[in-house]
Amino acid sequence: MAKLPQSRQKAILRKYAVNVKYLMILASICFIVLTLPKQAKFRYEYEKGRVWNQKDLISPYSFAILKTPQEIDNDRAAALNTVKPIYQLNEDVKQQQTDGYKGDFEIKWHDAGFNETLKQRYFTTGLSLLGSIYDKGVLSLNSKYQQRSANYPITILNHNVATEQNTAELFTKDKALAYAEKELNGTKLDKAFLLNLLQNRVQNNLLYDDKLTNRLEKDVLDGISTTHGMVQKGEVIVIKGVVINNDIYQKLESYKQAFEDNARSNGDRYLVMLGQFLLVAVVITLLIVFLYLFRKDIYYDNRLVGLILLVITAMLVTLSLAIRLQFPNLYYIPYCIVPIIIRILFDTRLALNIHLLVILIAGFFVPNSFEFAYYELTAGMVSIYSIKNLIRREQFLSSALLITLNYFVAFLGISFIREGNFATIDWFDFFPFIVSVLLTLLAYPLIYAFERVFGITSEITLIELTNTNAPLLRKLAFSAPGTFQHSLQVANLAENAIYSIGGNALLVRAGALYHDIGKLENPLFFIENQSSGFNPHDKLPYEESAQIIIRHVSKGADIARKNGIPEVVVDFIRTHHGNTRVDYFYQSFLKNYPEKGIDENIFRYPGPIPFSKETGVLMLADSIEAASRSLKEPDVASISNLVDKIVSYKLDQGQLNDSNITLKDLQTIKDIFKKMLMSIYHVRIDY
Repeated sequence: MAKLPQSRQKAILRKYAVNVKYLMILASICFIVLTLPKQAKFRYEYEKGRVWNQKDLISPYSFAILKTPQEIDNDRAAALNTVKPIYQLNEDVKQQQTDGYKGDFEIKWHDAGFNETLKQRYFTTGLSLLGSIYDKGVLSLNSKYQQRSANYPITILNHNVATEQNTAELFTKDKALAYAEKELNGTKLDKAFLLNLLQNRVQNNLLYDDKLTNRLEKDVLDGISTTHGMVQKGEVIVIKGVVINNDIYQKLESYKQAFEDNARSNGDRYLVMLGQFLLVAVVITLLIVFLYLFRKDIYYDNRLVGLILLVITAMLVTLSLAIRLQFPNLYYIPYCIVPIIIRILFDTRLALNIHLLVILIAGFFVPNSFEFAYYELTAGMVSIYSIKNLIRREQFLSSALLITLNYFVAFLGISFIREGNFATIDWFDFFPFIVSVLLTLLAYPLIYAFERVFGITSEITLIELTNTNAPLLRKLAFSAPGTFQHSLQVANLAENAIYSIGGNALLVRAGALYHDIGKLENPLFFIENQSSGFNPHDKLPYEESAQIIIRHVSKGADIARKNGIPEVVVDFIRTHHGNTRVDYFYQSFLKNYPEKGIDENIFRYPGPIPFSKETGVLMLADSIEAASRSLKEPDVASISNLVDKIVSYKLDQGQLNDSNITLKDLQTIKDIFKKMLMSIYHVRIDY
């Protein structure tokens, strides 16, 4: 088969990439819809104590009024109070213990050495007491029923014949021995002897039947009605302008329950699914349109689109599962984790946009949608704003505190509106928000995982890279101290410039610190590392010297990649000289060998030229900082002329054509460079 032309191959790949994007979008929508609860959405939002501002609500069908949870609990407690615990009479206990008494008596009588004429009297007295005790009944009291009353009625089963008695009329083991002691007080017999015999023979003959009692309690509870009264078809549930009191609120709750039950049995499940598909599709489409209009770099990268869809889908699926599993409170879910992840991996605008869209979808399926939206939208905004400029990992903790504070203020405000009374606020209701904030801290390990799986560099990674104790920077500081100091100065210049014109200051700083890492290969061939006056270039041809200087770019990229430096930082290494010439050696060659022909590309960096504001600013900062070291007597004029000359040279060479830096940006950059260089060289400015 003939091989397809390269242009045709690229066209096929682009088409395939677009199809993959659409497939991911469709899969995300379908997966979210499949997990959402399939029931019709009740159209009304209401809260106790608020005015009903909608039209009069007329019941379209008859339905029972549900009892409140408190009413049901009261009914349950009242029903359980009617249950008498069941005890089984075990007649064998009396016979066994009586026989045991007879054997014990013979042994202990012999050991006691009492008068034989009293033996029969002792024996019959003890036997009579034992019989009286068992005839009345011995049991252990149940603590559950003692909480109601010290003595309580019970049902005694004897061969399936039930009789009712009160525990006050029966013996416990202690009461039985006390009764025996009292009876023996009226005799002249040795009380201690008989009590010692009896205490080992007094056992429970009334045994608590847990199984039968629980079954009886279950039957009673099952018989409790969960409703009281009816709302008839055509009856007014609530009139416009009326404050929703307890009775109206309960009618609305009952109507909502009846509506959902009716929808489950009579509603078209597929129409509900279609409605959910349309809602989710609109939201996801808006997101893709946003990416196309404002973040084309993400839109054309299926890897990044897939990551965003994964985060959104995971959050909405988590919410759906929580609803299905009837989570005690949906505010346990860490909704703020989405905007934090998107903000760290991408930017503020995208994070806010995605958070708004996620909350819009979630609002259709959670109770009290407005309240939910207020809590989560404000919390999401706080989470984004609090890490707008992430420069320290500790900002995650301060962000968590600010989110908690936002939740608390919102909780107070909504509680005041709903309750109108500070004393009636249930502070335990705030606990789910605390759990949600703590779970939000899981964003940190998740960001690390997404970085590794999707090959993204977050600001957290950049913070770690810009730490001068990082292994590669420590090696640079030791092996090429002059280059290291140069890199620090370039980082300060570039960071301040990019911050002023708008860009990623942290990325620029990382790029500046690593841009000359290739000089580790031959540090003494670079003038900033030469301290003894010896210059190894003096013994080399100009072409070879130029190649050694040029090679620090490609070598730097190799070293960086081997040490796991992200590609976005490697881009600064590749572009910081663009495709400019090594003019010193080029001009030296022309001066000394005017008759020789030479390929100019031998003295030219391979490029590419800078392709972003950040890489463009670094190129300017690198050239200007290096050139400023050659100033004999730095003053306002010389520094200003130097900056203007180098910026003009880079423009004339076309090095900034792809960097998206405007002329206004260039003026700002020049002003900042001049001001900072004057400060570095302690130039006094005449006012």
